[in-house]
Amino acid sequence: MSLNYKIHTQAWPLAKEFRISRGAKTQADVVVLMLTDGKHTAWAESVPYARYGETLASVVAQIEHIMPSVHSELTGGELLTIMPAGAARNVIDCALWDLKAKQAQTNVHTLLSLALKTELNTAQTLSLDAPDKMAKAAGELKTNPLIKIKLDADDILGKMQQIHHSAPNSQFIIDANEAWNIDILTDILPKLVPLNVALIEQPLPSEQDELLTGFKPAIPLCADESCHVAADLKHLQNKFQAVNIKLDKTGGLTEAVNLMQQAKQRGFIIMTGCMVGTSLAMAPAYLIGAYSSFVDLDGPLLLANDRADGFSFNRGCMSSASATLWGRADNKQMMEHLHLI
Repeated sequence: MSLNYKIHTQAWPLAKEFRISRGAKTQADVVVLMLTDGKHTAWAESVPYARYGETLASVVAQIEHIMPSVHSELTGGELLTIMPAGAARNVIDCALWDLKAKQAQTNVHTLLSLALKTELNTAQTLSLDAPDKMAKAAGELKTNPLIKIKLDADDILGKMQQIHHSAPNSQFIIDANEAWNIDILTDILPKLVPLNVALIEQPLPSEQDELLTGFKPAIPLCADESCHVAADLKHLQNKFQAVNIKLDKTGGLTEAVNLMQQAKQRGFIIMTGCMVGTSLAMAPAYLIGAYSSFVDLDGPLLLANDRADGFSFNRGCMSSASATLWGRADNKQMMEHLHLI
């Protein structure tokens, strides 16, 4: 059955500037795809990522190019064979899963034989900033069990000491976004152990992964920019202990499930992550979160406002979104959610 579709780009202002080692942003630029078979209407959201050469325009062009080949009977596995991983495939794959659930009058987690948790503990992310400002922000989250810290290579230990002092009972994920080198990593690891650092994401540039071969870190290292799809796992073995699964990297929920299952079989720690987007982008990733040791789906918390019927957050506890948002019931309020139609 052929499908009609609409593509929209949206800019969601952030509550405040969000800075990482590669730069800063003040809004989340997202792509929304709506599909209809004439009876059911489905949708999804993805976030183009400049790190991989993606822009709003390039992702929209990819979607436009492939949509003549997309029909309601197309499976996620078939989509993997006609599109590369990335934000364009993600939004199509997740919209198709939403549509299939509505056509079958069921839900996506049932179609995929996945568990659905009503609550997940998620990290809340601190933007890169001056040490005193990061410490103050950490203090405001001191009751959260898990806080994610964006760092560059400048004054790593000093910042983490102040942050730990402000939130002594929290665990921390450090995300360096490829900003460190092997000497920094080797020197800093043992110093971070007493500061409740539980995981370090992508300390080195992805092209330097080989430097981690056989490296025995005191804190698990998590592949983020180095891990996109299940085929990457062979390369990551014996270098990283964990992988960060993001749907905009895997190119959708179909490959995210495959990556999660194969990573577990290989003994990797699973982390579920996100780009900065609305609850609509978090909804498919939430299903992977049920199988993850670390969850980082706080994208909506970074926004000035989220979509209606989105996730709720309370001291690091993330409650499942309304059934009207994605993947479970007919989205009768979708027009109101989208605002632009």
